[in-house]
Amino acid sequence: MTDCTEKAPEEEKLRRGWTTGACATAATKAALVALVSSRFPDPVSIRLPKGQEPSFALDCERLQDDFAEVGIIKDAGDDPDVTHGAQILSKVRFGEAGAGVRFFAGEGVGMVTRPGLPIPVGEPAINPVPRQLMRQVVEELARAYGFAPDVDITISVRNGEKLAKHTWNPRLGIVGGISILGTTGVVVPFSCSAWIHSIQRGIDVARAEGQTHVAGCTGSTSEKTVRALYHLPEFAMLDMGDFAGGMLKYLRRNPVQRVTIGGGFAKLTKLAQGHMDLHSGRSQVDFEWLSERVSQIGGSADLAQEVRQANTALAVLQLCTKAHLDIVSHVAKGAQRTALKILGSGEIALDIVVVARDGTLLKQSEILTYDQLEPAS
Repeated sequence: MTDCTEKAPEEEKLRRGWTTGACATAATKAALVALVSSRFPDPVSIRLPKGQEPSFALDCERLQDDFAEVGIIKDAGDDPDVTHGAQILSKVRFGEAGAGVRFFAGEGVGMVTRPGLPIPVGEPAINPVPRQLMRQVVEELARAYGFAPDVDITISVRNGEKLAKHTWNPRLGIVGGISILGTTGVVVPFSCSAWIHSIQRGIDVARAEGQTHVAGCTGSTSEKTVRALYHLPEFAMLDMGDFAGGMLKYLRRNPVQRVTIGGGFAKLTKLAQGHMDLHSGRSQVDFEWLSERVSQIGGSADLAQEVRQANTALAVLQLCTKAHLDIVSHVAKGAQRTALKILGSGEIALDIVVVARDGTLLKQSEILTYDQLEPAS
């Protein structure tokens, strides 16, 4: 056990993972128990929304006359989570009579500065479910120990401001640190849900800011090109990555006037083929499909055969470029058709930007709505 003022080492990985919200709740419970009983429960257990009751070992503890503080090391299991190994601290003290439970951002926890998130502007970036879990802890202990449930909770994250640079927080307008997240309290290893959740929050922020044009790109190179092309603010750039379907489906329910999708030739080929998830482990470039497209746009039988036998999309692009065949425009049109079918017959206009690996603009499609699509050939 170390004092909370000391830097804690990272613990070994465990198979299962817990969210920052679960860790903050456990730290809050242990600190509040110590504040009213002078005893730190170690380990401390909490009840999660789906009924699980995990136990957490305390990493540090501190008890003063008017507050108690506990730190817990977050273990994300096998999930590649930027906050794995982070020290989540909760400092609790009794607040003003009748004030209820109040939340404060300590060092390393961000503050919300833009509308559109589930937490109002000016509040610590502690999401609704973690707040509710901590309120429940306070209410349960208030009943058990006979005190008024007026408690101030300050959540901190060791090195949280540095960790936040590797998250979407700066783009979402959360400044000063990370967010305290979690809806179930459990981190599912390699889950796509966190990424899609961030895309959705990005759309919410853009809409709340009155932004009418947003862009989702498959990677940093295409994002840089698209942003420069349209002079978009950073918060209009959605971290789509491979999740084109997740972004487009949310936009269909929460529309903006215009959407741009940017990416490399290979990723957009898969979108043109109808794939919603562009990850290499979940969708592949269909070279037979590309060969058929080459024939449709006037490529020779020999070129179509070479495309069919190609190993990479880049090789196809190089073959077609050498033959002066504009396969890029055809792929862009196909990707646009796929995307607009997901968006449906609304007023959302969409264009496609195809970018080379070095950031060179290969194709900028026309801007169309679903109703302007030509019949498929």
